[in-house]
Parts: sequence; C-alpha cells; structure tokens
Amino acid sequence: MENFDADVIIVGGGLVGSALALALKETNLSVLLIEGRRPVFEWQQDSWDQRIYAISRASGKMLKRIGAWQRMDADRLQATSAMEIFGDAHGTALQFNALEAGVDELAFMLENRELQKALWCGLQEEKQIRILSPASPVRLVTDQTGATLTLADGQTLRARLVVGADGANSWVRSQLAIEPQVMPYQQFGVVANFEIEKPHLGVAHQWFMSDGILAWLPLAGHRMSMVWSCNDKERAELMALSPEKLCEYVVAAGGARLGALQLITAPAAFPLRLNHLPETVRDKVVLIGDAAHTVHPLAGQGVNLGFGDVIELAALLTNTPVKQIGDYLLLRRYERSRREAVYTMQGVCHGLQKLFNNSNPLLKNLRNLGLGATNQLPWLKRQLIRHAMDA
Repeated sequence: MENFDADVIIVGGGLVGSALALALKETNLSVLLIEGRRPVFEWQQDSWDQRIYAISRASGKMLKRIGAWQRMDADRLQATSAMEIFGDAHGTALQFNALEAGVDELAFMLENRELQKALWCGLQEEKQIRILSPASPVRLVTDQTGATLTLADGQTLRARLVVGADGANSWVRSQLAIEPQVMPYQQFGVVANFEIEKPHLGVAHQWFMSDGILAWLPLAGHRMSMVWSCNDKERAELMALSPEKLCEYVVAAGGARLGALQLITAPAAFPLRLNHLPETVRDKVVLIGDAAHTVHPLAGQGVNLGFGDVIELAALLTNTPVKQIGDYLLLRRYERSRREAVYTMQGVCHGLQKLFNNSNPLLKNLRNLGLGATNQLPWLKRQLIRHAMDA
C-alpha cells in the first residue's frame, strides 16, 4: 500500500489556500499546507492594512462555517449598506441599496491581515492540517497514483492531490506549463486609506471616468479605502504627491463627498491585468484563486471568486472517496462547475473597463444612458445586487 505524506497538499497559504485547508477540516482528508513566507501577525493596533476586500454574502457564509469570521475583530469590520456609482456625464448615477434588495448589507469591508490571521489561527487548531513554512517547492511530478513535490531543501512530499493556490504568478501553474492568456489593462491600481471628516454611513462610492475608475470603500469608524485604477502617468503623479497634496487631489476627484481627508496608510500601486487560463486542472493537480483567474478590481470580486473555488472544490472532495480525489475526470467536473462564474465575472469587469475607459463620444453617451436607465429599473437592480452578493 502506497504511503502519502498527505491526501491533499496545498501550495500557497494566502486567503484562498488557507480557507480551503479549513474547509476540509470536517472531512477525513489529511492536509498539508506549504507557504513560502510565514505570515507576521503583530502590528500596531491603530494601523490599517493597505489591502482591503469586499466580502460577498456567499463568501461570508463560508468564512463563518469554517470558523474564520468569528475570530476577526468585529470593530474592524464594516458593513456596506449602499453603493453609489457615477458616470462621466453630469447627473448620471446608479444607486444600489441593501434595503431595496431585502438584505441587511451588500458586502463587508475588511483587512487582508485580519482575515489572514483568523484563518491561520484556525489552521493551527486542526490536528489533521499541517503547515510547512517557510518552504519552497522546486519540482512537481505526477503519475498514475499521485503527485510528488520536491522542496528546496531536498525533501520530497507525496500526495493524492496538489492544489495550486499560489497567486497570479503561480509556481504550480508554471510546472504544468499552462500559459495564461494575459491581457494587461495598461493601468495600475493605486490604493491608500484615509481618515474622513464626514461619516460614510456605510456607503461605497465609485466614479467611472474616461481615463480611470475611482472607488471609495467604507472602513470601520471614520475611515475609507481608495482604489484608483489609472494609467501609468497618473499613477506616477499620485505616488509622487505629498500626503497633504494627495488628500487634496482625492477630495477633489470625489467632489468632497466625505469632506477633508487625512492619509493613514501610504499609497501603493500594482499593475492590473486579466489572466485567462485555457485549463485549470490536470491529473492530480488543480489551480484555484488568482492562480486560476484574475479580474479587474472595479467590482471587488477577485477574492470572492477565489472563495467560490474553495466552496465548490471542498464540496466535491468531501463527497469523493479518498482514493479518487486526484482523478482527472473528477477535477474536470470542478473546472466545468466554476467556468460560468469565472467567465461571467471576467467578462463583465473587462467589458465595463473597456466601455468607460474610452474617449469615443458615442460610447460615452451609451454608457451614461445605460447607467441612468438601470437606475430606473428596481427589479434589475435587485437581480444585480443578489448576483453580486451570492458570487
């Protein structure tokens, strides 16, 4: 009888990889999580993480089910009760309201580090989940019965299934020679957090402009997080501004809706791109999260797509005999089950980005007309809200 070091080896201990490990805790599967850098969970309590996520209702339910939600500091969570979207024509707007859809909130805003800490605390309490960190894999080989990982220190590990949850520049994906179809947006996401003068009342704001997309996301207390998708020239200008000038610039861009701003986290920038993969599974190997797909951040759904992968894959593995969890035909079922959700979100985000970041006057009229028309159709807004919440 063949010996395995674990039934499932997960490469990547970020949000998606660690969530999958916890989602498998109620099964009889042994899990080994490999992470290159062990997270640091000590920080000043009055500081804020640059990375903010909008967690959908479906993702929130999953995080509660695996015990991560309960471990987070409730005082640092912020419910989003409404969203206001503005076009690039005067008076064009679209409002989404949780009460109109019959729910308490549209999403929850939280910090990456708070959720990562909650997930890792949960991992360390589960006996059938082992963590190997820091550790760097250098070779992946599959055969008829399983997969073998070789680490940088020479150690070899054997599993029935290897899961690549190691991000947009996935090492696992490169080992499979799966080349993503990369579509760079020629844009950067500039992020920063601010103290605000006026209360945000749980309302998120988003401005679609011909040269970029600006979002203000409510944070706990009198704070908000900015995500500005812009071209390289504007990225350089934003990053070069002093804290005071950056606050003034952001205030002006948003029409001073939240009053004066004070910078609380230094701005950071990252390139935006769409990664589309022709396949996300091979025999004994599956890719999830950013390793399998990336989207434009305008809808804030990247991490929710990853958690959707977790929900679907965990359900499939839970109901599969242990000896079969790495079978290609089984993994193809997972791939097909996720294809529609991923393609839909990628298509919507890509289409909106191209529609609004466009100087064509005809398209300008059409996009603003569309925003205004949608705002007059309550039934359509309810459908859009529920689709986003259940993503």
